[in-house]
Amino acid sequence: MARITLVEGDITFQDVDVVVNAANRSLLGGGGVDGAIHRRGGPRILAECRRIREERFPDGLPVGQAVATTGGDLAAAHVIHVVGPVYGREPDAPGLLASCHREALRLAEELGARSIAF
Repeated sequence: MARITLVEGDITFQDVDVVVNAANRSLLGGGGVDGAIHRRGGPRILAECRRIREERFPDGLPVGQAVATTGGDLAAAHVIHVVGPVYGREPDAPGLLASCHREALRLAEELGARSIAF
C-alpha cells in the first residue's frame, strides 16, 4: 500500500531512493534547494547535468519536463530535475506544474524507486 509521510527538514539529508529537484533550465545548479542539492551531491551530479545539456537539451530543459541523474554524494540514488513554471509569465502555469509532478513520478517509477522526496 502506498504511503505519504510529511517530513520537515533538509531534503539533501533524506534517506530516499529519489530526490526531486526544482531546477532551473540550465540544469547547472543555482540558488536555494537546487544549489544545495548540487553542493551536497557533489561534482557527479553537475557532470551528468552538463552531459544531458550537451546531448539532449542544448537550449535547456523545457518547463514541465524532467530528467534523472545520479544522486552523487546524496543518500538518494537519483536526483530527478524538473523545471517548474514562473507564474504570471507562463500561460498554462498550473498545467506545466502538474506536468512536472507527473514526469517526476514517471521517471521515479522507471528507476524502480520506492521512496521519493519532493
